[in-house]
Amino acid sequence: MYKGIFVFLLLSVNITLISAQSDTIRLKNPSFEDTPKRGGEAMDGISGWFDCGKINFPMESPPDIHPNGYWNNNLPASDRKTYLGMVVRDNGTYESVSVRIDSMLEAGKCYKFSIHLARAEKYVSRSRMSNEEANYVTPAVLRIWGGSGFCNERELLAESNPVTNSSWQINTFEIRPKSNIRSITFSAFYKTPTLMPYNGNLLVDGASAFIRVPCPGEPPFASAKSKLPPHKRKKNPTPVNTPTSKDSPVAIAATKNFKPKILHELNKGKAKQGQTIEIKNLLFKADSATIDRTSYEVLDDIYGFLMSTDEVIIEIGGHTNGTPPDEYCDRLSTARAKSVAEYLVEKGVDPSKVQFKGYGKKKPIADNKTAYGRTKNQRVEIKILNLNS
Repeated sequence: MYKGIFVFLLLSVNITLISAQSDTIRLKNPSFEDTPKRGGEAMDGISGWFDCGKINFPMESPPDIHPNGYWNNNLPASDRKTYLGMVVRDNGTYESVSVRIDSMLEAGKCYKFSIHLARAEKYVSRSRMSNEEANYVTPAVLRIWGGSGFCNERELLAESNPVTNSSWQINTFEIRPKSNIRSITFSAFYKTPTLMPYNGNLLVDGASAFIRVPCPGEPPFASAKSKLPPHKRKKNPTPVNTPTSKDSPVAIAATKNFKPKILHELNKGKAKQGQTIEIKNLLFKADSATIDRTSYEVLDDIYGFLMSTDEVIIEIGGHTNGTPPDEYCDRLSTARAKSVAEYLVEKGVDPSKVQFKGYGKKKPIADNKTAYGRTKNQRVEIKILNLNS
């Protein structure tokens, strides 16, 4: 009898775990961590991913792993150390990679997914048609395919806009598969319709998990907190900054009545296209990209500005002082810029309005030989790339 009860409990636990796992479906190596290399330099491909060119275009080289100055591209990674570079070519070939997911995307259910995309301003290689040097910079799109195995393009789950930004941008998608999906394929592709194939590049990093979300008309999911027994729930939880719908009272108030409390340069009529503004009172934990809670007020100034201004695009730029090594500076400055971008997007800002980039120690504004100068150089700025209010 006890043995039967134990088996029943074990099965119940397993069923619960499987159910929980199906709400968060992860990719292997989602930030494309590997040794930087040109696609044709290694036979082992990209860690955790399968090169679909082996099937589709066996005469072409696989995608590249950056950054290492390959093809004149030096953009630091947005997530950890390395990222994927894919191209489309003027001979009609294009690059794609595929991975099996740890659980199934179920037909008819809705999922949210995000990924960081950018375009290198320089990506110099040989044209396949002319055999002359060419700059592969025409904007391409990312296609996300679902299927039953590696490189199986059974169903187009999502497609990005043409990627024109040379800084990283968070792209979010909500997908609803028509069939059960066991593999995901990322493909660089031409902007369609297009008359002729062209040379372009697409940089990919920071893929999220696929998170189960309610479909339109489906009731909201119960939160983890509400599932706790009453005696384990917090009676007066500390308020936190939560994502805000553009139609919520907070967002509407930000649109109608926005007045910055700290960044007065963001007042309507004062902000100008091309302007660079240091984010004052923005603090992080030491050697970390974790934003101190005391910084939320200044970040909410940026949120209010973006919500109150229609056609605006900003770049969040991270900078460090000149003391640490270059690689460390690039990673820390990018991670801090990304944390600010994620805060704004999670709060409800349209991701297309926000780009981010780490400049490391390449753009000092003061002398690194003094403590004052090093403090001045370690900063995060916003640059207004486009403004049409």
